[in-house]
Amino acid sequence: MRSELRPRPSIFSVPPYVGGESKIDGVNRVIKLSSNEGAFGPPPSAIAAMQAAAASAYRYPDGASTTLRRAIGKAFDLDPARIVCGNGSDDLIGLLIQSYGGAGTELVMSAHGFLIYEIAAKLAGMVVRKAAERNLTADIDAMLAQVTPATRMVFLANPNNPTGSLVPAAEVKRLRGALPADILLVLDAAYAEYVDRADYDPGIELVEAGHNTVMTRTFSKMFGLGGARLGWAYAPEAIVDVLNRTRMPFNVSSLAAAAGIAALTEIGWIEKCKSHNTSARATLRDKLVKAGLTVHPSETNFVLVDLGTAARAALADEHLRQRGIIVRNVAAYGLPQCLRVTIGSDEQCSAVAEAFAEFVASHG
Repeated sequence: MRSELRPRPSIFSVPPYVGGESKIDGVNRVIKLSSNEGAFGPPPSAIAAMQAAAASAYRYPDGASTTLRRAIGKAFDLDPARIVCGNGSDDLIGLLIQSYGGAGTELVMSAHGFLIYEIAAKLAGMVVRKAAERNLTADIDAMLAQVTPATRMVFLANPNNPTGSLVPAAEVKRLRGALPADILLVLDAAYAEYVDRADYDPGIELVEAGHNTVMTRTFSKMFGLGGARLGWAYAPEAIVDVLNRTRMPFNVSSLAAAAGIAALTEIGWIEKCKSHNTSARATLRDKLVKAGLTVHPSETNFVLVDLGTAARAALADEHLRQRGIIVRNVAAYGLPQCLRVTIGSDEQCSAVAEAFAEFVASHG
């Protein structure tokens, strides 16, 4: 008799990833601030490009994303030959873990790092070692202390999701310098466009300085293309070769590629979004602090609000939902006392600040 069909045991080692909610039963007008989406949606040129590309959607896309890679290279002054595009940066993160990890190996990340690293690593059979953070910021010494002979990869989201914290370039360089040469360092710079600090490098310098560092980026945040699923990696030539061997042949759709190319050339888009985010984030933080709440420093397009306890965070979340506002509960990241709030439009930020103030007034 044949035995029961069973998947690999590691498949059940992690719960399915749950994205930010979009709907509230019985509420027609919802303010969604749960997924760190761009405050202004996609650039107009990107929408037009997708509409135009729809007419030829029956054709397979360019499997090498040649024109898109050239556009990225031009926009960020990078060598297109060292760029690999993917179905969101999650796609590339998963490919890196499949390629350089596997059973019997370990991945090191910070305690409150992006959850996808842990999920993808455990699915690949890796052991995940989490390093304690200092003031909700990755602690380089603590991460190095987690490295063992079995370590093959170290992941650092910088700035980090969901904490919003940033590790200065000198500290990231120290991390790379202290790691053995056969350990891959992956720098996830999904929020790089929002950073306005002189001591920050998204990873370009370290990628170009050696053979064992990769930087991943996304179009999902500032460029407002989360639904299109488009990300990219900048890597040494040997790692580019590995990624091109392991990715699916057509992992970037023609519509997503067209949108990305157009978004990169939208005049003033980055400046507009960055200016709004910096101003709106500061205003929202000030209002929340004035209401008596703790708000952690952020270099991203969201803020992390600390309610003190998991119970109080749950009450605040429900209070917001009753007013049609969805934010992100981050208990899965080991922060059950916190709520993550995306920076939306001025009107949305005012609404969430008012709702939080009402909560404090009624619940203390």
